[in-house]
Amino acid sequence: LAGTVPEEERCTVERADASLTSSLFLQRFAFSRPVILRGVTDNSAFRALCTREKLLAAFGARPVRLSTANTYSYRKVDVPFQEYVEKLLEPQDPARLGSDTLYFFGDNNVTEWGPLFQRYVPPTFRIPGTSPAYSFGIAGSGSGVPFHWHGPGFSEVIFGRKRWFLYPPDKTPHFHPNETTLAWLHRTYPALPPAERPLECTLRPGEVLYFPDRWWHATLNLDTSVFISTFLG
Repeated sequence: LAGTVPEEERCTVERADASLTSSLFLQRFAFSRPVILRGVTDNSAFRALCTREKLLAAFGARPVRLSTANTYSYRKVDVPFQEYVEKLLEPQDPARLGSDTLYFFGDNNVTEWGPLFQRYVPPTFRIPGTSPAYSFGIAGSGSGVPFHWHGPGFSEVIFGRKRWFLYPPDKTPHFHPNETTLAWLHRTYPALPPAERPLECTLRPGEVLYFPDRWWHATLNLDTSVFISTFLG
């Protein structure tokens, strides 16, 4: 099943382009609903530094901290980045629990990875009283993080495709916290009545998703993917 996961039949997340102003972002999306932004940043220079060859050359010997791909990320494992890329970066096993699936996202050493992050151009939209923090990730096809929530943020796909599922804070989704998103998609999603389906859409390189505070969301990488999030804490 891994590596052959389809995109959604219809994207149900609203889209906006570079004509969206900061005041309209605050008025229409910041506190109420997600939006996919296209053309609001140019990260071609950052993308050029995120190829497999460039990342291995710059960071191959350095340790990265992997998290388990479940809602609470119980376990952390430190491995050299090269070992993660060459041995652990593989398609998701549909039968494996989230607690047994290791995934590189967040937990970045800002000092060591700083030169890379400095080349990233985040969306200019801000929410008063918050400050941004980056979370960088690389993951295999079929991998992802099951439903969880936290503060608001942006997430941009650098390489690959990433499918998102979102519910508002007052609509808790049906899921098991230790079930991978891939398993949820095959077991639970097909039986959901239309009224209980999440908002969903697949992000492609250069697209940025904004999600408001406390919105439930789960992710599923349709390809081997590189992505970066800007959390507004």
